[in-house]
Amino acid sequence: MSLSPQQAQDIFSENFAPWIQALGLTITDISNSGATLMMPITPDLARVGGIVCGQALASMADTAMVFAAFGHLQAAHPVATTNLDTQFLRPATGEAVRCDAEIVRAGKALMFARATMVAMPSEKIVATATATFYIPPK
Repeated sequence: MSLSPQQAQDIFSENFAPWIQALGLTITDISNSGATLMMPITPDLARVGGIVCGQALASMADTAMVFAAFGHLQAAHPVATTNLDTQFLRPATGEAVRCDAEIVRAGKALMFARATMVAMPSEKIVATATATFYIPPK
């Protein structure tokens, strides 16, 4: 049984730290291969010049890749980020940022993911990220 975007949103609302919830993330798609999240660009997330701060983008990428892992596992099974590498390519400006996360490889103990963040409505890639997650035994 796969997770629906609404089930994933409920998991987010009930289990993630308040400061992550403050990013205003919406899970728009989730499947066994990945997840897509949207983040509105608000004054709270911007630094000088109206550019989204890198910390918000890195947190969004990590969260999106966690949901990609949940989609792959078909449940909100705990995963632990063991490595997160983010590349900032251009300033994130506009109305929102979309993050498309996918599972690259899933083993028994480790899962590898990547994410691409796109400014909306320009559709320009603003950052990419990769992560490794440890999957504790059930």
